[in-house]
Amino acid sequence: MTENLVIRSARVIDGTGRAWDKATVVVRGDRIAAVSSHRDLSVPRGARIIDGRGLALLPGMIDCHVHLCLGSEADVVAAVEQDSPSLTLLKAAQRAKQTIEAGITTVRDVGSRDHSIFSLQRAIDTGILPGPRIVASGLVICMIGGHARFIGREVEGEAQVRAVAREQLAAGAGLLKVIASGGVLTPGTSPDLAQMTGPELAAAVGVAREAGKKVAAHAHGASGMRNAIHAGVHSIEHATLLDEDTVGLMREHGVFAVPTLSALATTAACRRGCGIPDSVLEKARAMTKRHQRSFKQACRSGLRIAMGTDAGTPFNFHGENAQELERMVALGMTAMNAICSATGEAAELLGLQNSIGTIQPGRQADLLLVDGNPIKRIGMLCESDRIVGVMKAGRFVAGPLARA
Repeated sequence: MTENLVIRSARVIDGTGRAWDKATVVVRGDRIAAVSSHRDLSVPRGARIIDGRGLALLPGMIDCHVHLCLGSEADVVAAVEQDSPSLTLLKAAQRAKQTIEAGITTVRDVGSRDHSIFSLQRAIDTGILPGPRIVASGLVICMIGGHARFIGREVEGEAQVRAVAREQLAAGAGLLKVIASGGVLTPGTSPDLAQMTGPELAAAVGVAREAGKKVAAHAHGASGMRNAIHAGVHSIEHATLLDEDTVGLMREHGVFAVPTLSALATTAACRRGCGIPDSVLEKARAMTKRHQRSFKQACRSGLRIAMGTDAGTPFNFHGENAQELERMVALGMTAMNAICSATGEAAELLGLQNSIGTIQPGRQADLLLVDGNPIKRIGMLCESDRIVGVMKAGRFVAGPLARA
């Protein structure tokens, strides 16, 4: 039997940039049936009614850049190498639970140690385990000796890129992830320098296009970003060292930036001796201020920005994903735009804008009900005691309302 649920008199922040005071949302089954600010909206007979006075109702948030195989250890590379694949999967399941309890109902996992992420995805989809909806890339595609090789497939040449890309998609990948520059966590790689060639990146994009999938490109440096944009990728992950030419290209091609401010910030905040390798700490510290300037430049230039945290990197914990929004607002983004980056904009990047990301009739009922007004204080989304209920596909799965 389809259950009807009504949330009345809540502040509805709908994911499109609109806020409705004292609005009513009707959920029927797993879908949003109606949204209205009119008091005469008819309420289905027998519906469960929730009093939303003093509460804000948002779409379930979307984190476009996580690594469920990483556990935010000081040295995540060593941690992955020390754990067995089965232990990594068990830990990933626990991190998925922490993520949805924080109001993140969808994640894009952009790099895992193996294809077990697809098993976790299926377990969550079928209700065996709690967790967010997962769109996963599986292993990243990188050059031989390149960044992220500890969670990647190393390739050389266009033919090999195509073969590996097809293997990823056949295994269940919902997108491809390519490595277009060096990185912070991998020893011996420079974030400023490009990795993989333009033709290799284009080969991956071509395979993805054939399958109707998107491509995310890790890129810190401007040269790597430009190569990836010319190749046709859909998002630049990190976008740390932007310049004017790159901003113009991203705007021209409609490429999203997924800034992951939390990744560098949480690493750079640590002191020597905390367990983070010195090379990682030095790179993070050298880039943090430039990253912040690039984010401000992206905002000023009107680039499309989708929220992503890089959760799983050192001291960047799963379940604390909303800290990214607080950082974005601290650097000048409005609270409303930050929320949109984690809802409607993020859904569009994932290609799921017709099913999630906004509170509109016909959308999946992925909702987050919180005590207070995050437009006035975005930081409240980081506070677990403010979460009244997390709904996924029409069912409360976390928060007090899930236990009611």
